[in-house]
Parts: sequence; structure tokens; C-alpha cells
Amino acid sequence: MDITAAIIDKQNGEFFCDRVELADPGPGEVLIEIVGCGICHTDIVCRDQYFPVPLPCVFGHEGSGVVQAVGAGVTKVAPGDHVVLTYKSCGQCVNCLKGAAPYCLDLYGQNFAGLRPDGTTALSRNGKPLNGHFFCQSSFASHALAHEQNTVKVDKEAPLELLGPLGCGIQTGAGAVMNALRPRAGESIAVFGVGSVGLSAVMAAHLVGCARIIAVDLQPSRLELAKELGATDVINPQDTDPVAAITEMTGGGVNYSLECTGLPQVLRQAVDSLILTGVCGVIGVAPLGTEVSLDVAGILFGRSVRGIIEGDSDRDVFIPRLVELYQQGRFPFDKLVKYYPLEQIQQAVEDTEAGRVLKAIVRP
Repeated sequence: MDITAAIIDKQNGEFFCDRVELADPGPGEVLIEIVGCGICHTDIVCRDQYFPVPLPCVFGHEGSGVVQAVGAGVTKVAPGDHVVLTYKSCGQCVNCLKGAAPYCLDLYGQNFAGLRPDGTTALSRNGKPLNGHFFCQSSFASHALAHEQNTVKVDKEAPLELLGPLGCGIQTGAGAVMNALRPRAGESIAVFGVGSVGLSAVMAAHLVGCARIIAVDLQPSRLELAKELGATDVINPQDTDPVAAITEMTGGGVNYSLECTGLPQVLRQAVDSLILTGVCGVIGVAPLGTEVSLDVAGILFGRSVRGIIEGDSDRDVFIPRLVELYQQGRFPFDKLVKYYPLEQIQQAVEDTEAGRVLKAIVRP
């Protein structure tokens, strides 16, 4: 079928819309009419080739929409279902089998190869194959093909055009707190970088009862929103040293910290802000090969650092839970969102990079 899709054709290039051809769903695949797709930092860093995704390619991995058709063997969803699209895993490696799908040993091949695992593509342009299957969806488009495994059925009463970011960015921030770090009520956390992912972590920390939630960011408007969403304290590194400030206000450091920027110097601050036995979660994306310097003594005396992918989430459980929390008014991630027509995707990306919008959602 003919569809409209946003394409990136060169490193650091601009997104542009064009007509492309999309094949019918094969075995295990699901055809979705997209109603909204969030722009995630991962789309931008893959455009810049932090991760070497083959170009030209159709990106987009925070899609939401309505199932139009299913391929052979699909039983999880049916035409008419409302769905959120998320990451894909192989389902067969040791990590998948033990319930750690975000750490699938073939995570790169399943999500960043630009092709199906069998080396084919369902997309073509002007009769030539086009890279896609980004996070097994490529949802910067009017329609997308996903696999039933990374398709999550959601409540039809929820605003479908809003829900796409739950598939990656919002899931990552909230899940880092609720699934990975799991602070107890009354404990403390510092979130370094409060874009859409960091603010999702702030909301989650508020939900689970953290007594002290410290937001660190350079943009005053983001810090103000962080306070509205549950932060008890805010720090602008332009005004004060965050490590010294956090150590002083907590009497020794926070129980948990989250690094959401991908900057090595900020990761060092996030680790140094911990109390002994504190845990730093790393969710910011940096170019492959980026290194960080840490104080060995600081780690030796009980601090720890761990990477977190996709919020340690069980997709089919956690995404519907976030939808329900939103419907109850307890997880108001709609406050982060601004909508754009798909044909204005380049403007949406520029506004995201400039910090003028926290979570852009493009709608066909």
C-alpha cells in the first residue's frame, strides 16, 4: 500500500516527507494506522549516527494507532484494537527467557538494523528498497508494520494520540524509578536532566513516595515544571555546584540518582552526589565509545552505577499501568506534550533540540 513517511537520508540531515510503499503484514506482523508518534532523543542521535543505523531510513519508535490488519499467527491483537508500539526483542536469548527483554542479546539487531531480522524490508521508495523497521515499527508515517511482540493493546477510553511516548521515552524515565531503582517511600533521588525522560522520572518518584526529589537542569522553565510535577528541590548548575548543594541539603548525598543527559561530566556529578551505598542509574544516550572518569574510592565504598534500558519494563504490563495512572490523574505526562502535523516533523525536531518543547508528537 502507498503511505506517507518521514525519511532521513543522510547523517545530520533534515527529515522530509514522501510517498513510500509498505508491504502487507507477514507472519507475526501487525499493520497499524498511526495516529501519533513521539519524537525521542534516540531518533535524533540515530540521525546523527551515534548508533550506525543504515540510511536512508524511516525512523519513529513511539507510535500509537489502530490495528488495521494482522499477519498469519497473530493472536495478541485484532483489527480495531488501540495499541502502543514499543521496542522489540528476540524472545529466545538467555536474557529474554529470564524476563529481561530490554537487555536482549540481539537488541541492536532487532531495533537498529534497518531491516527485519531475516534481512528483508517491507518499505520501498520509487521501486527501491528503503531501510525501516526502526524499533520494529518506523512509525514516523501514516501506517507502520510492527510485530505482535512489540505491540501493546491499550484501553480505548484513553486518548490514543497521546500514548505513543509511553513506548520509549516516558516508559524509560518512569520505569527507571519504578522498575529498576525502586526507591522506598521516604528515600531521596536526584534527577540530572529534566527533559521528557527526566520529568517522567520525577513524576514516578513522586508516585512511589520519595521524600526528597531533586531536579537538576540548566533551563529554569524545566525546573519550574519539575516542581509542579513533584520535585521538592531544584538546582541550576549555572548557579551552584550540584554535588555540593545535594550533599548539603541531604546531609551526605541522595539514595539514588538518574543521569538523563548522556554527558560524562554530568554522570560523574550524579555518582558523586550519592550517599555511600547509593545507586546511580544511567539512561542518557552518548555516542558509542564515550568514556567517563569516576573516583575508584567512591565506588569502592559502596556506591554503584548501572545502565537502564527501556525502564526495565515488561512492556505488556507496564505500559497499560502507566495509561491507568494517567487516567487517574496521577501521572500527568500530557503536560510535557506539543503536537505537530507529520509534514512539520523537521520543525518539531528543531524545537526539541532547542529545548522549546519537551515531547513533540507528530500526527499524520
